[in-house]
Amino acid sequence: MGELLRLDSVIAGYGESRVLEEVSFALHEGESLALLGRNGVGKSTLLMTLMGLTQLHGGAIRWRSGDLARMPTYLRAHAGLGWVPQERLVFPSLTVEENLTVVARPGLWTLEKVYAIFPRLLERRANMGNQLSGGEQQMLAIARALMVNPQLLLLDEPMEGLAPIIVQELTRVIGALIKEQGMAVIVVEQHARLALALTGRAIVLDRGRVVHDSASRVLLDDVALLDRLLTVA
Repeated sequence: MGELLRLDSVIAGYGESRVLEEVSFALHEGESLALLGRNGVGKSTLLMTLMGLTQLHGGAIRWRSGDLARMPTYLRAHAGLGWVPQERLVFPSLTVEENLTVVARPGLWTLEKVYAIFPRLLERRANMGNQLSGGEQQMLAIARALMVNPQLLLLDEPMEGLAPIIVQELTRVIGALIKEQGMAVIVVEQHARLALALTGRAIVLDRGRVVHDSASRVLLDDVALLDRLLTVA
């Protein structure tokens, strides 16, 4: 599999404030990555940096060997980045179906295909975005990102605040995207063991730096190491 994404010594933040410090890693086609760490260590900032929503102070971001850092945010979606933000950001005054079709780009993912994996959205397709439950909004946010036909899906806390039955459903869908569809995914998730069970590889951030990079199975099998990496010092 070819290299999809590479960060080399990335320093980024908001305004003059730096959140990420010298972050480096590469991601290949079809690779799934759990991005872990305590609150406030830079996980969401890293995803937002990939989408061009932070200030890049140093380093390089390559996308299929091109310079991602110079690319406007809207073109990053066109280039193959699908982002599901923590806030979901569904369009409240559009119907479910309009939320999906307004961003659609040609490719494998169509209305029929996203409705097949999220039948609840098919049932609610005429409802406005602000008439959905939290779980339905998260389904819509993921489905909308798929309609862009991304090569890399960025999921920021997809299970946050959801009922256990919805978490179970989304876990099944994300697992199928990774294992059956072969989609490259980066998932930020506070439920570390859930994220590790879904992914093949894990990176742990602390104070904006990568402090651990291994196969996800390594952390799943070493509870003491996982606790040490994620416990507040």
